[in-house]
This record gives sequence, C-alpha cells and structure tokens, in this order.
Amino acid sequence: MDSIDIGLWVTGGLLLMVVLGMRVAFAAGMAGLVGLIWIFWAKFGYAPDKFGKALTVSVKIAGQVPHSKVSSQALSLIPTFILIGYLAYYAGLTKALFEAAKRWIAWLPGGLAVSTVFATAGFAAVSGASVATSAVFARIAIPEMLAIGYNKRFAAGVVAAGGTLASLIPPSAILVIYAIIVEQDVGKLLLAGFIPGAFSAIIYGLLIVGIAVIFKNVGPPVTGFTWRERFASLPGALPIVFVVVIIICFVYNPFGGDAWGTPTEGGALGAFVVFCMAVLRGMKWAEFKSALLETAKLTVMIFTIIWGVLIYVRFLGFADLPGAFSDWITALEMSPMLILVCILLAYAVLGMFMDAIGMLLLTLPVVYPAVMALNGGESVAAADSAFGMSGPMCAIWFGILVVKMAEFCLITPPIGLNCFVVAGVRPDLSVQDVFRGVMPFFVADAITIALLVAFPAIVLYLPSLAQ
Repeated sequence: MDSIDIGLWVTGGLLLMVVLGMRVAFAAGMAGLVGLIWIFWAKFGYAPDKFGKALTVSVKIAGQVPHSKVSSQALSLIPTFILIGYLAYYAGLTKALFEAAKRWIAWLPGGLAVSTVFATAGFAAVSGASVATSAVFARIAIPEMLAIGYNKRFAAGVVAAGGTLASLIPPSAILVIYAIIVEQDVGKLLLAGFIPGAFSAIIYGLLIVGIAVIFKNVGPPVTGFTWRERFASLPGALPIVFVVVIIICFVYNPFGGDAWGTPTEGGALGAFVVFCMAVLRGMKWAEFKSALLETAKLTVMIFTIIWGVLIYVRFLGFADLPGAFSDWITALEMSPMLILVCILLAYAVLGMFMDAIGMLLLTLPVVYPAVMALNGGESVAAADSAFGMSGPMCAIWFGILVVKMAEFCLITPPIGLNCFVVAGVRPDLSVQDVFRGVMPFFVADAITIALLVAFPAIVLYLPSLAQ
C-alpha cells in the first residue's frame, strides 16, 4: 500500500469519526497521528521491531507541529478581534448601533429586520466571531421584532443569518485562519472582505424587504421617528466607525505609503480603544471579567481545532495527498470554472456535517493547491491564468469564496451553529424554528456567491489598491 492509499484510508476514517459525532479537533489529531505512524512504519517495511521507532518519530512530529504554527504572530489577531466584540457589547455600543439603524431604516417594509442585518454588519466590523454576534443580537433585536408583531421564526432567522456576516467583514477570525493555512497576506485578505461583506448585507436587506412586501404580516414597518431623533442616534454609533477606521489604517494606509502598523497591532489598538470606551460608559469589573472569560473560551476552542488539524495537515504532506488531488483535478476534462463551482457545492454539502473552521482547516491543505493549479499556479500572471487573475489575487478571491461558503454553513442544518446559539439564548424558540426562519437566506447566499464568482472585481478591488 503506497502513501496515497494510506492518505485516503486515514482521511476516510477521519470523516467517519466526524460523522459519528467526534469533535473535529480530536478526530483530526487522532487521524493525523495514526496516519504518521502508518506512513513511517510502511517506510520501515512493517517490521515489528521498527514500530517503536515509527511511533517515536510520529509523536515528535505531532508534538512539534502545533507549537511551531500556533506561535505565529498572525494568530494573535484572533483573541484581540474576539475581545473587541465582547467589550463593544458591554460598552453598550451594540445597542446604540441597533438603535441608530432602527431609527434610520425601520420605516421600510420589514425595516426592523433590515435594521438588524445592518446593525450586525456594523458589529461584525468590530467583532471577529459569528457566534458572539448572533448571541448578542438574539438578546437585543428579537424582543423588539416580536413586540411589534414579527413572525418569531422569521425574526430568529434574521439574527442567525445576520450573525454570519462576522465571518466575512473584518476583523474576521476565519479570514485570519485561511491566510495562515495558505500562507497569504493577512492584511490584503482582511481588506478583501469589506466589500463582499457589505454586499452580502445589502442582498440580505433586499431579500427581507421583498418578503415583507409579499407577505404583509411577516415584518410590519416601524414609523414615527423624527429627523431630530435620527440624527441624535448617530453619536452613539460613531465609536464603531472610529474603531473600524483604526483597523483599516493599520492594514492599509489610506493616505498612501506604508501601512501604519501590522494587522496584529491594529487589532490590539482597537481592543484598547473599545476597552477605554467601555470603562467610560461604566463597565463594571464583573462585565470586564465576563468579556475576558468569553474571549478565552472562544479562543481556546479555535486554537484547539487548529492544533488537531495541523497534525492531520502534516500527515497529508507526508502522504502527498494534496499533490495527488491537484494532479487529478487538473487532469479532468472540464472547464476550470465548472470545477470551481463543483468544489463550492461540495463545501455546501460538507458544511451540513462540520463546523465552519474545522471544515476549512481540514479541506484547504488539499483543495487550495488544486484551485491554484487550475488557475495556472501560484506565480501565474493574469494574462496566462484560467480565471483571469494572477496567482496572489486568485488566492484572495478563492479565500473570500470559501469563507462565504463557511458563512453559509453556519446556518445550514443539522450543524448550523448560529441557529443553535439563537435557540439557546431564546428559550421560546426551538432549533427547528430557527432553521425554518433562515431558509430564505439560503437563496440570498446563493445569489451572493454567484455574483462573487461572476464578478471577481467585487472581491479584488480593495486588495488591488494595496499592491
């Protein structure tokens, strides 16, 4: 049995463990370790006296890989981005943002739901966690929508779908993870997420208005706000804008020249600014402690998944499965664009059974090289490429596409994590209610992904300015 066969058997075992309910982190770590032992023992000819040596080498590799990768400075972005979101919540910035959106947008059909989507988009700009965004707005927005007669399933679906925007709009933990796995520029990827994220929010808003126009009892408009009340709501939302500007300036200097700092420094400064705002707004010690604990819990969860998956990724390297998959993909007698669409559809199916971060971490080491090979390679020029873009630009474009697919997976049954979070925060809602509520947003996500594939400039405009 050669290394490719071993890679396929171990990968099949990993998928079986995940389907049976084992956590991705532990399943990937176990599969990676077993695979490494198998690979090295096979190299020693399966000699019984060499099994101990194969085990020793494999354990050393498995122990060194997580530390060498996780000690990367880029990963320090993740806890700072998550902390920004929790501090913003305790500073009252989230409620102020929702109130401003409500006063300006709620007059539309389904306006309160549209306000929720745009408020979640604004909160996503200071929070890198979709789960946190969904939990916060389940507490703030759903009661207000129910109070004026919104359908409870629809209200829950709006919050769950709106929470997914945090995966795409920077600062985004998933974008950072993608950048590290494929070894691309974190700053350019964060820039690339802004326009597609805003675009997704607009598509959601148009969908909600269309539903409210067709079904009159779904989302009644809210009227009665004066222009004075609308303008009075803006100062409370301005701190969010200020934090976003800080992060953008550190990623990309809008005045030209070198950036003012690294994305990591921008995230740290953003967290400090939000902390100061929270203190000024009366944040208590118990709230600050809660923000730190929630940040630590979510960070540990993400890092544990990364640790386990990196062991599996190292095994894939020894098995040469990514290279074999790339060769197979490029040998197919199909157009590169059709193959890309099939890959995205496979992500949609896989996301029904895996969480977003685990799915990307497990698949990217194999799928990313194949997509780059389809385009012509990492160093291909735009004129010679299959997708009409250079290698680095293709890496950014594909990153936004797969992260958008990860957003989609956050609301698809049976795993859709955002739906479970909303149901957990609202005892009056069942998970089934939330899943039914998010069904219309599948259409919006499909439209968004199709437009991002058809018009790559939506993704690549801002990164091209940072060349």
